[in-house]
Amino acid sequence: MRAGDGAEDEPLFRPYAVTGGRSEPRYHMAMETLVSSVTLKSDDYSLLTPEQESIMMLCRSVRSVAEVSALLRVPLGVARVLIADMADEGLVRLHMPQLEQGQPDLNLLERVLSGLRRL
Repeated sequence: MRAGDGAEDEPLFRPYAVTGGRSEPRYHMAMETLVSSVTLKSDDYSLLTPEQESIMMLCRSVRSVAEVSALLRVPLGVARVLIADMADEGLVRLHMPQLEQGQPDLNLLERVLSGLRRL
């Protein structure tokens, strides 16, 4: 989503142009929400926007919304809007963490800690 001519700091477009100016998805989506792409026939990919195709490729293995944002080098708000739109179209599945009575998921916290230790 960035220029390939050495201009690494300048996007090819304004990120919010892709979302029609929306900075928030239609519904709440935490940055740790996991995203996986559904299987499409190869000819169905021709109907996707470049951003949707990139997300579909990234999410062949389950990734968090934050990871998608970082890997695509777009603001988190843009990634949330794109992913929510794709979920509405049935292109991706969302796996939202279930918090019990306001308590964080211990398994999620352990995975985050493990990831931080690997850095």
